[in-house]
Amino acid sequence: MLILSRENIEQIYTMKDCLEDVEHVFREHMQGNVTTPVRTAVDHPKYDATSLYMPSYLASDDYVAVKIISIFPQNHKHNIKSLQSVIVLTEAKTGQHVAMMDASLLTVMRTGASSGVATKYLAAEDADSCAVLGCGAQSLGQIQAVMEVRALRHIYLYNRTRAKADEMKQSLLALYPDWHGEITVVENADEAVSLARIVICSTKATEPLFAASSLRPGTHINAIGAFLPHMREVDSATVQTSKVVVDTLEGAEHEAGDLLIPIAEQEWSFAQLHAELGEILIEQKPGRENNAEITLYKSVGVAYLDTAVAKTVYERAKAAGIGTAVSL
Repeated sequence: MLILSRENIEQIYTMKDCLEDVEHVFREHMQGNVTTPVRTAVDHPKYDATSLYMPSYLASDDYVAVKIISIFPQNHKHNIKSLQSVIVLTEAKTGQHVAMMDASLLTVMRTGASSGVATKYLAAEDADSCAVLGCGAQSLGQIQAVMEVRALRHIYLYNRTRAKADEMKQSLLALYPDWHGEITVVENADEAVSLARIVICSTKATEPLFAASSLRPGTHINAIGAFLPHMREVDSATVQTSKVVVDTLEGAEHEAGDLLIPIAEQEWSFAQLHAELGEILIEQKPGRENNAEITLYKSVGVAYLDTAVAKTVYERAKAAGIGTAVSL
């Protein structure tokens, strides 16, 4: 088995690579080449935390993977990362467990890439401004992916604790030293949304972050933070007025509080869902159809994204002689 650290992965895998893998596997899913049970979520109320167990099989690539991810928001009190995860990759031809890799970076990357693919097909072609609501671990990957598919000139950062937004601004300036855009930290979410053509929601909120009235015509929203039925980042009015696209219908029906809460309040239904993202990629459904419509991509995450990226990372690492080989 090959053990791969975050540093190993950073040597061989980029956001551009991840966008290609994610778009590919969404298409494979639509062709029936993916088997993905709904993930198992284990809550830890004592610590306000959650553990997720996410298996998936890519028949076309002959790999199986299971990701175990823990989300412990209170870890900052102990100077421990709040999001930690590993992926175990299995070769489906023989059942050999061929790799175990740190998945914290890959989770951020593949979640960002999922939004990046959605942005590619749903945001206005000339969208050059982005509001980021929530500047935690996931938000950097979200911004990186959007930067790959749209030529941003303005980024507006909002976080409940301003210091995290200030830190994100410095991280972005360091990551993109040759980028000539402008980054502004704003004081409230509605202000950020009113200034942007693309909105990223990346929080653990249980109440909407902004009012639908703050949205500009033609805005695209990536709502990726809420991953349990009681969590939500957008209000019912936003859902009602948006063309809604999900990563998978099955996952959304089980976990997408942004949609399940309006359904419970009889303000929306899955009959109004526009598409799964894969349906747009294979042209069964249209993406953006005009410059005025508001589009909403709701993602709760799906395990086949992890299997797809882990497969590429493993094969590249093996070819490059990177990582630590161990015998089981």
